[in-house]
Amino acid sequence: MRKNIFASLLTALTLASSGLAPLPVLAWNDFGHMTVAYLAYKKLTPTVRARADKLLTLNPAYNAWLAQLPVNLSEAERNTEIFMLASTWPDTIKGDRSYFVDGSQHGFRPEGAGASQNIGYDDHQLHKYWHFVDQPFSYDHSPLPDDIVPNALTQMQSFDSVLASDSADELKSFDLVWVLHMVGDLHQPLHCVTRVSRDHPNGDSGGNDVLISGAGESKNLHGFWDWILGRGGPSDVIAFADKLPEPSSKAAAKLDAKTWADEGYKLAVKKVYVGPIKKGSGPFVLDEAYVSKAKALAEQRAALGGARLGNLLNAELK
Repeated sequence: MRKNIFASLLTALTLASSGLAPLPVLAWNDFGHMTVAYLAYKKLTPTVRARADKLLTLNPAYNAWLAQLPVNLSEAERNTEIFMLASTWPDTIKGDRSYFVDGSQHGFRPEGAGASQNIGYDDHQLHKYWHFVDQPFSYDHSPLPDDIVPNALTQMQSFDSVLASDSADELKSFDLVWVLHMVGDLHQPLHCVTRVSRDHPNGDSGGNDVLISGAGESKNLHGFWDWILGRGGPSDVIAFADKLPEPSSKAAAKLDAKTWADEGYKLAVKKVYVGPIKKGSGPFVLDEAYVSKAKALAEQRAALGGARLGNLLNAELK
């Protein structure tokens, strides 16, 4: 996500092992991203799985990932958990002082030609705007702002083309970790929408500006949806993800990122911005019914995101 959000225990361990100070992260919390990645990894063909394993060794955090894994893991288990940890990398770099906030509005609005660059690990811009596509809607007929570009959709197109090409492995490694992360982002409904109103003429930043209570530590709507799947390390994620129902093969075969974003937009309008969420900034008290329905929807989206990510990499990664 894009403001006050949960930095899980796993993120803290990752940063500590690499000498970095923890800072707020983006998108689903680590638990959510690792759920999507784990489900995808199970679907990879042996050839694609081996290719992904090799590419991830080129990530600058690879040794830090290894250092935090249990020493008694088999090679297959270690590779699975590395793949899961890799999906969190675009968030954990926010704690690395060699990376910097680019653009305006605290880095959430892109500026300059470098905003859409795809140059690999030499790129030390944080590109916060790559984590979402804020498609605007309004209940009160407020004028809708222009789309923020580049965004998650434009970058997915760039990264997908590289993964399917004969580009250098270092660039493919960079694009792979971003794809692992962004597919998760695009299956969180509040990464696909912003509510525009008289209170928020430029949008509510995917629910970040909507205050809530009665939902644990979450103080805003976006944060609640980021937390909803749970928290914990790779072993906790695996135990959770293995119990999720398999999505339909028809839905899992839809590999167009615009389709995912449009689904998220419609779900947000119909199932996220609903009672007890009302007009204005809140705070709104979330009731048990809302929480229960939100959890079920988030689990469906994570399972579907994992299946689609696996199918995407099987189809494209060379």
